[in-house]
Amino acid sequence: MANPTKIFMTGVTGFIGGSVLGRFLDHKDASQFGITALVRSPAKAEKLKSIGVNAVVGSLDDIALTENLASDADVVVSMADCDTVPFAEAILRGMKRYHQKNGTVPILIHTSGTGVLTDDAAGDRFYDTIYNDLDADQIETLADTAQHRYVDLAIVKADKEGYVKTYIVLPSIIWGLGSGRLVDLGIQHNSGRGRGGMVGAGKNIWNNVHIDDIAELFIVLFDAIKENKPGLGHGREGFYFGENGEHNYYQVGKAIAEGLVALGKATNPEPSTFTDEEIKVYFNGRRSGAQTPWSSKSIQGIGWKPVKTTQDMLDGIRAEIEAELEVGVPTGSSYIPPGSQ
Repeated sequence: MANPTKIFMTGVTGFIGGSVLGRFLDHKDASQFGITALVRSPAKAEKLKSIGVNAVVGSLDDIALTENLASDADVVVSMADCDTVPFAEAILRGMKRYHQKNGTVPILIHTSGTGVLTDDAAGDRFYDTIYNDLDADQIETLADTAQHRYVDLAIVKADKEGYVKTYIVLPSIIWGLGSGRLVDLGIQHNSGRGRGGMVGAGKNIWNNVHIDDIAELFIVLFDAIKENKPGLGHGREGFYFGENGEHNYYQVGKAIAEGLVALGKATNPEPSTFTDEEIKVYFNGRRSGAQTPWSSKSIQGIGWKPVKTTQDMLDGIRAEIEAELEVGVPTGSSYIPPGSQ
């Protein structure tokens, strides 16, 4: 009997990570996986152990522990953080140790963020340039100082050195009720102010993807890697955009405003611009930037077929408002607005 594939995951109790872990546990080859996960909560660790996951209690600050766990993994799926350089470097050092010990090249699937393509437009403009994830030269024009790039570049460098094959997933705005937590659309802030809102004129364009579709992207990519599918890029050619449509923030603000009116929580079906004071309260003073539109040609070329569209997202906003009101997420919570994730 073949040895199981050892998979080390981080971020499995989060919005993306929980959905991705579920897909791995339901995978057709799940019986051949040995999954280890780093989690902060002992209580959550016990729950994960009850479903067959080797849960280890620790945090992003546990550098030595992270390095050791990565050094024992054939595959690392990193979904906890995309900006903490010491944490990323610990994973890479561990994978280098794996390579030195076993003579084989381990796999790293890293989750980055769409902030790499944002600026400080504050909702007042959009761009015509479209980034294509098949164009490595174009991606390399991104500033080294852009959000998440320090970690992304360290990962690409490790791939170039040959001790690990790296694949970077960049989800766009994620929507849906997959985890019961509304992460990206900012509905909490709109319901709290009693009217749909937007930053600036709402012209800033963002791509979007449903949580179930982004979870499936990880599985499609993982399977393609294991099958050594021809043409599958890694390293500088291994950036995979997760998107299935685009929207501007006026559209979202309008849908939220109409949903609030329908639920009796507001009277005006038109969104208004967030005031400077609301920006401070709801967004920690950070204004949502404009994002250059992008196209997920690379991952779709290897078989990813997202289902949910922008119209599905807009049509589903009322249901998300109802869920938010039921859960009672407080306004001014720890929500991080689009453009800063």
